[in-house]
Amino acid sequence: MKLILLSGGSGKRLWPLSNDTRSKQFLKVLEAENGTKESMVQRVWGQIDNVGLSDSTVIATSKSQTDMIHSQLGEDVPLIIEPERRDTFPAIALAAAFLFAEKQTDRNETVVVLPVDPYVEDGFFAKVKELDTALDATGAHLALMGVKPTYPSEKYGYIVPQGEVLPNDPFRVDRFTEKPSEEKAEMLIQQNALWNTGVFAFKLDYLISILESKGLPTSYKELSKQYQLLPKISFDYEVVEKTEHIVALPYEGYWKDLGTWNTLTEEMATEQIGKGVISQDATNTHLVNELGIPVTVLGLSNVVVAASPDGILVSDKGSSPKIKDLIASYEQPPMYVERIWGWSKTLDYAKYNEEEMVTKRICIYSGKNSTYHYHNLRNEVWTIVRGDGELVLDDNIRRVKAGDIIHIPAGRKHAIKAYKELEFIEVQTGKEVTDSDFTRLYITWDEIMNSYYTSTAQVII
Repeated sequence: MKLILLSGGSGKRLWPLSNDTRSKQFLKVLEAENGTKESMVQRVWGQIDNVGLSDSTVIATSKSQTDMIHSQLGEDVPLIIEPERRDTFPAIALAAAFLFAEKQTDRNETVVVLPVDPYVEDGFFAKVKELDTALDATGAHLALMGVKPTYPSEKYGYIVPQGEVLPNDPFRVDRFTEKPSEEKAEMLIQQNALWNTGVFAFKLDYLISILESKGLPTSYKELSKQYQLLPKISFDYEVVEKTEHIVALPYEGYWKDLGTWNTLTEEMATEQIGKGVISQDATNTHLVNELGIPVTVLGLSNVVVAASPDGILVSDKGSSPKIKDLIASYEQPPMYVERIWGWSKTLDYAKYNEEEMVTKRICIYSGKNSTYHYHNLRNEVWTIVRGDGELVLDDNIRRVKAGDIIHIPAGRKHAIKAYKELEFIEVQTGKEVTDSDFTRLYITWDEIMNSYYTSTAQVII
């Protein structure tokens, strides 16, 4: 069995903590068994590892999320990176082509696709293993997982069965109903309908055959090159709705989608994260504060207050799911970004006449390094405020420590490595200050050092 985890989403429902690079699955607001804070993706990856499936799992994601995944799960986690965002069918097709062409996976192997962020017990992933048996026993083209509803929800899709549903047996699917009214959901529950968990399994041959029938390449490398030819459509619309023989496996354990503030706060171990105070007369109120200044919540009940460099949200919990539509017009780039080497936080943006200025606070973790790169349009000034490390600036290399000020004019190649966790304030100035003004030359410190010593040796000669 092979697993494909889908990691996508723009994170708008959990704004302002989530953004295009830090979607909901990366927010460290859950509590791990050891008492530390963990994200949804860290929790799920640990559960997959517990049932012995991590070595058989790949994560399909976008370029913007690769650093975040590697930062939280490690750099050895295999990623299938979409050349561009094109919905779930293209992402799953590309991952299937990777398994088929690059990993030489047998066409009769079962492939299970699931979201990267369900909030479930370990038993959920033990149940996932049974999808392989369900496909073999029924001869179905697709096998899904459904969970027994606990109330008539309007925010989930429903799997409607043909006939009786037995606790441990796969059943034939009659149809799907997406996000019905509460009254209709009640009727569906009386018909033994289950919530759709977004998990489905198929034999690899089924999807490879679909690609072949469309005249699309089954080679991972070729499909990557022709990715823009794939229809921009969900797997549900492109495959599930066109498949005649579908079965579903019922799951009666705990399952929850933590996609909104009201559902996420129900699973948080503490009512407050970050600086601030909640008054004693405020009940069922949560505060999540990533800013360096305190936030005080006085006399407000059933409220979520979230503050980050991207913005501040104060919302009644019942209304919080509406946030995505309310902020749809926001075009602000992410102000907080996690990288493999650390994190970057935008503090200020200003424009004086034709000159732009962006101020950032940057942290390089101990033993990590930035890439070796340069900018064409902007100058930078770094003020080291904490830690120490090593700086490469063109043909010069030197140690840096707290109190040092470094000038990096446009066009100068540079990289920095932290020996002790290093933090600095970076002021970018120029007529055009953009994240796209970035030319990466080397990534690892060994590559950077090899390039440095090679170039200096050539200069000596």
